[in-house]
Amino acid sequence: MIGRPPGQRDHGGGLDAALARYGGARGDWLDLSTGINPVPYPLPALPADAWTALPDRDVARALEQAARRFWAVPDGAAVLAAPGASALIARLPGCLAGNRAMIPAPTYNEHRAAFVAAGWQVEDHLQAGADALVVVHPNNPDGRLWLADAFSAPAVIPVVIIDESFCDIAPASSMIALAARPGVVVLKSFGKFWGLAGVRLGFAIGDPAILARLAEALGPWAVAGPALAIGTAALNDPGWAADTRQRLAQDAARLDGLMTGAGAEVVGGTTLFRLYRVADAAAWHDRLARAQILSRVFPYASDWLRLGLPHPACWAQLQSAL
Repeated sequence: MIGRPPGQRDHGGGLDAALARYGGARGDWLDLSTGINPVPYPLPALPADAWTALPDRDVARALEQAARRFWAVPDGAAVLAAPGASALIARLPGCLAGNRAMIPAPTYNEHRAAFVAAGWQVEDHLQAGADALVVVHPNNPDGRLWLADAFSAPAVIPVVIIDESFCDIAPASSMIALAARPGVVVLKSFGKFWGLAGVRLGFAIGDPAILARLAEALGPWAVAGPALAIGTAALNDPGWAADTRQRLAQDAARLDGLMTGAGAEVVGGTTLFRLYRVADAAAWHDRLARAQILSRVFPYASDWLRLGLPHPACWAQLQSAL
């Protein structure tokens, strides 16, 4: 298994470490360790002042309005754009009152890390008495979908954070309608579904009081001008999103067919990443890496292997490796 520097949390990516261990040129590698759409949204032509001027309110407001339309944000919920969902995750605990959070495991590990860094006590299972609940919907890495009646705010838990970073593949399952409730914050990631992780764009949608504190923590001009322009164009293009969902579903089914044919068992996932059970995930990871394919394994499950979708031009490389 490809190692990580001490203190660095487990994530996908890390192609540099794979190159150092297994060799090859970067262009030879197929990185399936992330859940990023391999066919990104086509970049629009950017106005010159997107690069040269500080973003003004009208540009930021255009992105907010596009987000409200695309996600059908309810009246009463605020929308805050940020330089990536990770920036919001890191700052949210410091904007909340309380000291005890529930983050059901296994799930995306940055939430726990952020709350621990802010001095919170974190439980990894549901129980009474928490000040905040964090759920990833659909969950990463198993794709679990939560039900709206599994939690409520503020009657039971004062704050509920719903991380919908992968939910744009299944908009009918979104919990965005809950964003009008006091204490609820829904997080959205732009980079995954639109395949533009380098743009660094994310959104918090929900309780205006919490988002006001988040905005203060982020500071002025948090989102770069090019990201504002690209995000606005993409969110105003629902046709591309609909076509992409169809393609992702077809490709996920194709990947399942290849993997089950090679002896893996489907555990779950989304149409952006698939989770498989294998006899020895570390051995599979090593075998794929020797064919210059980067996969994802987990320190808490020796039989779990996660794969993202290949680019359309790279299926033969995966099929040959299997």
